[in-house]
Amino acid sequence: MASTLDDEIEDLQTKVSSLKRQIRIHTSTLITAPSTRLLLTEDEPSTPSLTLPRAGNNNHNNSSSITDSLLKQKLVSQSALQQAHNQQCLYRACAGITTFRARDPDPHAVDGGAILGLRIEVVSRARFLRPYYVLLNRPYPGPEASRHLRVHRHTLPPCIPLAGLAARYLPAPTVGGKSGSSSREDGDAGAARAQQKQDLARFARALRREVVRYHHRLGIIADLKKAAGLGRPRSGEGESPERQLVDISPADAEAKQLTIEWADGRTGRLVMGDDGEILKLVVVGENGRDREAGRDLLGGAVRVEDVVKRLATLV
Repeated sequence: MASTLDDEIEDLQTKVSSLKRQIRIHTSTLITAPSTRLLLTEDEPSTPSLTLPRAGNNNHNNSSSITDSLLKQKLVSQSALQQAHNQQCLYRACAGITTFRARDPDPHAVDGGAILGLRIEVVSRARFLRPYYVLLNRPYPGPEASRHLRVHRHTLPPCIPLAGLAARYLPAPTVGGKSGSSSREDGDAGAARAQQKQDLARFARALRREVVRYHHRLGIIADLKKAAGLGRPRSGEGESPERQLVDISPADAEAKQLTIEWADGRTGRLVMGDDGEILKLVVVGENGRDREAGRDLLGGAVRVEDVVKRLATLV
């Protein structure tokens, strides 16, 4: 009896939470509608007031008018906040890269703890993933170098070449050569590096391109598994082991190399480029390299997406 009552209470709490979410959604939709904003912002409403005057009760009428005015101001404020939120969400969905300011809580942080953040939005398989963040600060002293940025923290996957992109687009300031017994060549090279300017816009675009390519390759691997029928029961058992695939998985952290395994023990290695183009495919069996199996899998395809379509027709 107690267990049944607990289940009913939990079910009612779930329904209450669902209804509250629906109310919030409907409220945000209504409060930002053009007709609602027009009613809230006009000075003299065209519709009559819901509060009817009563004879001999002026104090009550004045109190109701003040309450209506305060309620209207609150609705106008909430409508403005919701409109700003909607605009921010739309900008993040369309831009892909947004910036924000933050403060490092470390009392000994450089530049007074000022942080410039990059927020990278990625869509994969029709879903927005959790954003990636790159935090930048300005640790370099001097009038010229104080505006140079450096990567402070980030949440990117380890396979993203962040250090190389930062060295290319956000080079550290270097004035002159090495101290002491530095050669003239070192001094010339240092002076040349000192003249390089940082390009934050190109750094952000190149960084997001690498992140999008990485998730694109992961999506291709998932599509290959789905097209090959992996992870779900097969409709028939008469498929030949020479054509039956049992596993497709990434062989490296960058997801550029795939390991393919057949039911008869053969294994293959497919190497694809940054954007999903096929660079090389090698299939090895008991008697060495199996070129026929490689040709049968590719079927003349030059991109992995074409292999996905081919597998979908074979399975």
